[in-house]
Amino acid sequence: MSEKNTPAADPTYSIYILGKKYEVPAGLTIMKSIEYSGYQITRGCGCRGGVCGACSTVYRIKDDPKLNVGLACQVNAEDEMYIVQVPYMPIYRAKYDVNTTECTDESVLRLYPTLKRCMGCNTCTNSCPLDLKVLDYVSALLQGDFDTAKHLSMECVMCGMCANRCPAGLAPMNMAMMVRRLVGKKAHKNTAQFAERLKNIRDGKWTAEIQQYKALDRAGLQPIYKQFQSSNRVDV
Repeated sequence: MSEKNTPAADPTYSIYILGKKYEVPAGLTIMKSIEYSGYQITRGCGCRGGVCGACSTVYRIKDDPKLNVGLACQVNAEDEMYIVQVPYMPIYRAKYDVNTTECTDESVLRLYPTLKRCMGCNTCTNSCPLDLKVLDYVSALLQGDFDTAKHLSMECVMCGMCANRCPAGLAPMNMAMMVRRLVGKKAHKNTAQFAERLKNIRDGKWTAEIQQYKALDRAGLQPIYKQFQSSNRVDV
């Protein structure tokens, strides 16, 4: 009597969330693995598409001393992965009037004097989950090369990992955001599409829909959120 071939069981990974071990199916993102393990994520998740930067996560793999960073909605879980999602941390953000502030060496250093404390250690670049050249655009800011800083920081999702780990207390993403705004206000004129969208807002085109959502309770919002979530999910 010949033996029948039995299908191999689907592989699973052992992951550790806050030190506790869980078994999850292979192929899930870190965020999906956390949810599969029974956690309901009410903080530290947003777009689920790698755009909002809310799910910044640090992790280590067993027997590997390297501290890795990533967005939980984009990075797949690995076997023997130790996971900690980064909580909100207070990060300095300068106050300025975008209409009256000029993008100059003096204004940037006045609003962000910590820029001069940069030690060139490259921790910011090594901490970026998108592999942006953070130190390069910080160096460009120091040199007054604002166009380069704007270009190199354009894909930043404002997750804050660079600032969280900077030993000098810099806030690279907020500095770059300010420069992009100040440079952009002169470089880019309002388009016809922008004018139309602004008119729609002022005319209250979406006011009724917004009020409708605001009037819903939790039970009414949940199916709408789940439908939106499923239609916009990005699987990695």
